[in-house]
Amino acid sequence: MSKMEIYQKELIKLTEIFQEVDESKRKLVEGLIEDAAFLKAENSELKEILKEVGMINIHPTQKKLQKPVEAAKQYLKNVNSYSVIIKTLNGILSKNIIEDEDDLSDFE
Repeated sequence: MSKMEIYQKELIKLTEIFQEVDESKRKLVEGLIEDAAFLKAENSELKEILKEVGMINIHPTQKKLQKPVEAAKQYLKNVNSYSVIIKTLNGILSKNIIEDEDDLSDFE
């Protein structure tokens, strides 16, 4: 799957998840959803590279000498950013569910 296809798939998935969220909140997180989709697509490409080369270069004659691969550094940065974005989006979803439950309790 190409990077663009992964981006589109993730964007659609996250947009569908937020379909029931209040419109103002949905507009607020629109950029975060796009960033999450972007990071997911970027990391899929980096992951393929890392499958081939590994995350660390080990010196051929001196095994104690190791050097992280630049793609591995970027992959880890992206994973951290992606997880923060997903955690933020999940928090907004959780608040939306609690608010919906509070609205329903008015009718009990």
